[in-house]
Amino acid sequence: MARARTDEVVNVTSAPQSRAEELAGRQRKYLLSMSLRVVCFLGAILVGHGWLLYVLIGAALVLPYIAVVAANAVTAPAPAGAVESPGVERRHLTGGS
Repeated sequence: MARARTDEVVNVTSAPQSRAEELAGRQRKYLLSMSLRVVCFLGAILVGHGWLLYVLIGAALVLPYIAVVAANAVTAPAPAGAVESPGVERRHLTGGS
């Protein structure tokens, strides 16, 4: 069986990031956000009282929401089609006869 030939050009630089790489990046973002949350809680304990206590507790309460939203954000797929620089002239082969 012969495969059908397509004239579609595949541009390697427009290939999407692999699923494993994307997942690892999202996990790093989540871990960073939750680590910052722990730092906020520890800072609130060390500060004791005052306006900074409320800011740190507020940040510690909001960060889980931000972490989950960032972790669930999936990268949009790359646009289909070849990417060409403007003003570049392409030379084509001519049919022989």
